Amino acid sequence: MLDVSKIRADFPILSRQVNNKPLVYFDNAATSQTPQPVIDVIVDYYSNYNANIHRGVHTLSQEATDKYEIARQTIQTHFNAKHAHEIIFTSGTTHSINLVANGFSALLKKEDEIIVSALEHHSNIVPWQMLCERTGAVLKVIPMNLEGELIMETYDNLLSDKTKLVFVNHISNALGTINPIEYIIKKAHAVGAAVLIDGAQSCPHIKPDVQALDVDFYVASAHKVCGPTGVGMLYGKEEWLKKLPPYQGGGEMIAEVTFEKTTYADLPHKFEAGTPNICGGIAFGAALDYMNNIGFDNIASYENELLAYATEQLSTIEGLKFYGTAKHKTSVISFNLEGIHPYDVGTILDKLGIAVRTGHHCAQPIMDFYCIPGTIRASFAFYNTKEEIDVLVEGVKKAKMMLS
Repeated sequence: MLDVSKIRADFPILSRQVNNKPLVYFDNAATSQTPQPVIDVIVDYYSNYNANIHRGVHTLSQEATDKYEIARQTIQTHFNAKHAHEIIFTSGTTHSINLVANGFSALLKKEDEIIVSALEHHSNIVPWQMLCERTGAVLKVIPMNLEGELIMETYDNLLSDKTKLVFVNHISNALGTINPIEYIIKKAHAVGAAVLIDGAQSCPHIKPDVQALDVDFYVASAHKVCGPTGVGMLYGKEEWLKKLPPYQGGGEMIAEVTFEKTTYADLPHKFEAGTPNICGGIAFGAALDYMNNIGFDNIASYENELLAYATEQLSTIEGLKFYGTAKHKTSVISFNLEGIHPYDVGTILDKLGIAVRTGHHCAQPIMDFYCIPGTIRASFAFYNTKEEIDVLVEGVKKAKMMLS
C-alpha cells in the first residue's frame, strides 16, 4: 500500500492552483512531475560541483565525473544491463532511436525489411522511414485491431529471412496498450532480426529487465520517470554497440585525432560526443532511486486501481467513447465525447484546473485508424488520487453540458 498523501508532499507542483482551482495533473504520459529529492540533486549540482566531466584533474571535475558515472551504474542496475558501458546517455528517447537508425544506415542494404507497429509514436516511425529512404530497405507494419492490440498473426507472417530489424513500443502512449514484447523479441530473433523496444511509456510503470527480455536495444527518457527533461538513455547489447558507427563526431568520443585519421573511444564514450547534460544524467539516477524506494510493484498495483476506478466512473457518462480497450494496459485512458472536438473539452477542463492531453498524441496513424482527429487522454501516476478522478469526471460532465 502506498502512502499517497506522503508521496504527494514530495511534489511541490501538486500544491499549486491553476485558474484558481487545485491542480489535477493527468498528463503524466507526456511528462511526469519531479519530486523534491530530485530537485535537491539538481540544485546541489549547480551549487556545489558544477564542472565538465572526464577531462579535468581538478576536484570539481572529479566529483562531477564520479556522480555522473555512479548515475550510469544506477541505470545499469535498474534495467539489469550486463555492463555499465551498455548504457549510453542521450537527450531522450527520440535521440536514442535516431542514434540506432543512423547506425544501421551502414548495415542495411536495398530490399532488406524492417518492421514497426501501428501503435508507434512518431519518434519510432519517422527515423525508420528516413532509414529506408537512405538504404532502400522496406518498411512493414504490424496492424492493430479495434481494441488497440497488435495482431500477432500478421506479425508472424511479416517475418522472414529479409527481416533485419523490429521496432515496437513497450506501451502505447496514446492508448496505454501493453504490447507482448517477449513474444515479439523471441520471434524476431528466430529469423535473425534485431529488436529495439521504445520504453518511454513503460518505464514509469514497469521495471524492465533487458537481460531477461534478451532485447537488443531499449530506450527511455528521464522525464517520464520523475526526472528532468533533456536526458535519456539507450541500452544496447555490447556486440551491437560495437558494430554501429558513431552517431556524432567531436570531443569525448575519440581515442586519437590527427588530420590523417581519427580513432574512436571505447564504449560508452564512442556515442557520447561533446559535453553531455551532466546534471540531467545525475538527476536521472536520483529519480530512479526515488521510484525504486517506492517500489514498482506498489506503483503498478496502485495505478491499476486508479485505471479501474477511472474507467468505471467515466463509463457512467452518456456519449463517452473509449479508445484502446486492450486486455493488458496501463493507467492511460483515451476517450471522446460524441459530437464534441477533444480540444474543446480539454480547454474547459483546463479552466477547471485539470491538465489532460488532447490531440493525436504524436500517433496520427492510430487516430487515422479510428477515423478521429484525436482523443482526450488522461494518464495517471502513483501520486494521483481517486478524489482527483472524481474531479475529472465532474469536469467532463460540465464540458459535455456546455458544448452539447
